[in-house]
Amino acid sequence: MSIISYEFKTRVRYKDTDQMGVMHHANYIVLYEMARTEWLRSMGLPYAEFERRGVMSPIIEVNLKYMGPAFYDEVLTVKVAMEEMPSARLVIPTEVYNEQGKLINRGSVTLGFINAETRRPCRAPEWFIEAINREIEKNENIE
Repeated sequence: MSIISYEFKTRVRYKDTDQMGVMHHANYIVLYEMARTEWLRSMGLPYAEFERRGVMSPIIEVNLKYMGPAFYDEVLTVKVAMEEMPSARLVIPTEVYNEQGKLINRGSVTLGFINAETRRPCRAPEWFIEAINREIEKNENIE
């Protein structure tokens, strides 16, 4: 069960497809990044803010499972979530749905946290944890 989730919609562009009009498999990683970036921005935490505060968040691991194709000009819904509070790592489960609402891709991205100056691993910054807690509270008040 997720403690925070976010949905991002995007259209499959012609440049992202192969000769069959199917979105190329490598573009799913780009979808994951787009959704993750917009989710963080929606909480007031664009990646630039992480870097400004001296924290970098490199990708440690990406997992993907393809279950169906995405076609040219189709609108996709990318759902990202957080199932547990981050410590030294943040795992973001991700699902991609086609226009009919069918799950066509599932996976996750694991981000680490490193001090930008020392390039050494660090724990999730307290200001990031506080932003997540505010988002959780906001979502609880909506329900």
